[in-house]
Amino acid sequence: MIFDTHAHYEDERFDEDRDELLMSMKDKGIGRIVEVGAGISSTKGAIEIAGKYDFVYASVGVHPSETAELCDKDIEWLKSLTSNEKVVAVGEIGLDYYYDEPERDIQKKWFEAQLELAREVKLPVIIHSRDAAEDTLRIMKAHHAEDIGGVIHCFSYSMEIAKIYTDMGFYLGIGGALTFNNSKKLVKVVENIPLERLVLETDAPYLTPVPNRGKRNSSLNLKYVVEKIAGLKGISEEEVIRVTEENAEKLYRMG
Repeated sequence: MIFDTHAHYEDERFDEDRDELLMSMKDKGIGRIVEVGAGISSTKGAIEIAGKYDFVYASVGVHPSETAELCDKDIEWLKSLTSNEKVVAVGEIGLDYYYDEPERDIQKKWFEAQLELAREVKLPVIIHSRDAAEDTLRIMKAHHAEDIGGVIHCFSYSMEIAKIYTDMGFYLGIGGALTFNNSKKLVKVVENIPLERLVLETDAPYLTPVPNRGKRNSSLNLKYVVEKIAGLKGISEEEVIRVTEENAEKLYRMG
């Protein structure tokens, strides 16, 4: 079944039909979902949702855009949550220079702190990196992130960078952006990187694939991403689903 490795169902856009939507997933071919924390509030929401649905897991972490108010006590709090058996990763963490807020030094400080937290609790990381390829890679190499493991969420960089990350043992998160008209760079990455290093993700409610672009995203739209990958790789959709599900289980260290 399809494994959605990265979603945000605690988002207010799901307030009206969250339970109904999530309860429909298994009948529509969605096996498991990881609800990703992207701040203090959404991490609490991720834990709550994972506790309510047996097929939903959680990650705990603070997105770079939310790091301005962080303190050491928050890192200790995140650490305390990792003992929950439904918590499978630390993330999403990283750098985001698109808006350049908060200032880069603050983003770097808390990215490094959360990388070390993941190492300490022996969980993989979910990396968010936007317009910050060089600094992200430099920090990850400095902290020997290859020993931590994880996924580069919503991968958007070059083939060269894709190769560096996969050589480090990281997976690349592939979602709706692959279906966009301006996705030539990502298409090349998916064509050339082995399927064994790719995982499916939605980033729901964001990044809805064609033909539903512009609408609220959900795991149900991953069939379009599967279709696109199968076409690029010249393999069946069943093969894409089977291998990416196995990859997700390895990424999140599930039995």
